[in-house]
Amino acid sequence: MADYEKRKEAFRKRTKAYASATIRLYCSLPNNRAEVQVLGKQLLRSGTSVAANYREASRARTDAEFTSKVDQCTQEADESMLWLELLRDDCGIRSDVLDQLVAESDELIAIFVSMSRKVKARNKG
Repeated sequence: MADYEKRKEAFRKRTKAYASATIRLYCSLPNNRAEVQVLGKQLLRSGTSVAANYREASRARTDAEFTSKVDQCTQEADESMLWLELLRDDCGIRSDVLDQLVAESDELIAIFVSMSRKVKARNKG
């Protein structure tokens, strides 16, 4: 397997782990608070979409298709960050998984932005 393919596969696993952590957090949220459940469902949708969109990006046929999917990953990771912050800051949810997801969201956003910029810059030149 080429180095590029290994990195791509490792990142697919990383985004899947992010989705799995999102699911674990959602399952641990209290069922008796409507606002927490609403925010949790939003997080569940956006957090799992990060992995789904990256899978699609990793199979893109063109650079335009790749950057479109990676840009969607950026948006979903940023949206996930919002739901995580609201759960933590406004609903008082405290957990190690939540803290890890906040940190991972931040890292994933930076990586997705970098990926998109590199491909767009390569296509300009």
